[in-house]
Amino acid sequence: MGEILVGTASWTDRTLLRSGWYPPDVTTPEERLRYYAGRFPVVEVDATYYALPAEGTARLWAERTPPGFVFDVKAFSLLTGHPTRPRALPADLRASLGEGEGNLYVQDLDPALVERVWERFVSALLPLREAGRFGAVLFQFPRWFPIGGRAKRYILECGRRCGPLPISVEFRNRTWMTEENRAETLDFLRSYAIPYVCVDMPQGHPCSIPPVVAATADLEIVRFHGRSDKWTSHDIHERFGYLYSPEELEEWAPRLCELGREASTTHVLMNNCYRDHAQTNARQLAGILAAMRDCAVRPAPASG
Repeated sequence: MGEILVGTASWTDRTLLRSGWYPPDVTTPEERLRYYAGRFPVVEVDATYYALPAEGTARLWAERTPPGFVFDVKAFSLLTGHPTRPRALPADLRASLGEGEGNLYVQDLDPALVERVWERFVSALLPLREAGRFGAVLFQFPRWFPIGGRAKRYILECGRRCGPLPISVEFRNRTWMTEENRAETLDFLRSYAIPYVCVDMPQGHPCSIPPVVAATADLEIVRFHGRSDKWTSHDIHERFGYLYSPEELEEWAPRLCELGREASTTHVLMNNCYRDHAQTNARQLAGILAAMRDCAVRPAPASG
């Protein structure tokens, strides 16, 4: 039976900091991470999607968390095909771009620059791996990334470039998980031992992916995005500001336990990051799973 780790997709969201979830005397970045890691065994880093991480920051994350704690890390936006602001690049890399102010796309850039971005991204995260704190790099591909040979080759390229860091894949284009393509998608990922990121998210939108639960590697990841009726809003907190009911979490529990039996490790991440919604639901879900006979849920690691 594999082990299930339940956590959230952020510990620094500004609405979380204002929610009262952190005690009044927990005010610094170090104190917040230590407090979080004393309550959950896993977290997802989303800041790395918006800017390249720094090796020194990753080293601090490792030092501030106890053994047994795990970080999943979102891939930098440029590497997933999303539009990227020039200012998201470090100054020395940005200097080679010229004076343009428009969004950057990987296919439009000098391959040498792209190579340096890959190298910076991976090398910055190695301290987490060296400390035994690393889970996987999450590649959340955009809605304009449909199934096809070119896309599959790029996924494999991402896996190769990220080595020795493992990757996981989340889709936002429905063609990957239609009834006619689902088996092909899962077989492809399974043949290369790439974790398929299962999702719970609003349905009925062009980017909606059905809540399919499937193991394609020893590590599996499930992300809960909420079920907001404002999914198309440009306000990120309206999109993700959803608090799951206990009944909705209980519906998922048997499926998560089943996934836990098929994989060595399963990460369950609440991404409904508005105020303390994610932390509240993560605690509730961990409790539901721990009460089930056929689930092995990792508790928060003891503080170091």
